[in-house]
Amino acid sequence: MGKLGAILLAAGRSSRFGSGNKLVTNIDGRPMVRATADALLGAGCIDDVLVVTGHDAEAVEKVLEGLPVRFIYNSDWHDGMGSSIARGIAALPATLDGVAIVPGDMPFLTSRLVETLGARFRECHGQSAVFPATPAGEQRNPVLWPRRYFGRLKTLSGPEGAKSVMSELSESCSPVLTRDEKALRDVDVPDDLPL
Repeated sequence: MGKLGAILLAAGRSSRFGSGNKLVTNIDGRPMVRATADALLGAGCIDDVLVVTGHDAEAVEKVLEGLPVRFIYNSDWHDGMGSSIARGIAALPATLDGVAIVPGDMPFLTSRLVETLGARFRECHGQSAVFPATPAGEQRNPVLWPRRYFGRLKTLSGPEGAKSVMSELSESCSPVLTRDEKALRDVDVPDDLPL
C-alpha cells in the first residue's frame, strides 16, 4: 500500500506577485518551481511527479529541464486552480494509491515533510486525506489525497482548488502537526520572499 504520485501546480498567472512569472523567480539560486519539484523528487515516497502548466508554460518547462517529471498542459488554466487539479488527476496512472497536490509556489517545502506525510498516509492505510497542520490547527499544503477521492477531484473547477472537497471530508482527514513554518510557506507577493 502506498504508491504515491504528486501533481505540481504550475499553471497560474500569479497576478498578485506583479510583473513576470513568480514560478521562475530565483530563490537561493534556483527557480521557485524547481525548488518545489526538487523537494518532491527527493522524497522517497513519491514515485511520479506530474507538472500541470498553463500560463507561460514554456518558461516553466524550461526551468524544470532535466528533471524526471512529466508535463500536462491545462488550456483552461485561466479558470483557476480547480481545473488544473482536475486535469492532473485525470492524467495520473491507475497504479497510484494516492497523490500529493502541491502548489508550485512552495520553494521551502522539504523532502522530509513530504516523507512524513507519506508515512502518515500509509499508517491510515491510504484511506484518509493527509496534510500538514500548524500548532494552531490550521490546514496547510500539500494535501495527500487517497485514490477514493480522485473521482471528486476530477470534477473541480474555479479558483478555490480542492477546499470544497476538504470541507466535505473533515471526518476522514488526518492532520500532521508541523512546526516548521518555513516549509509550509507559499509565495503570493514579493514580500513573501526572503530578504
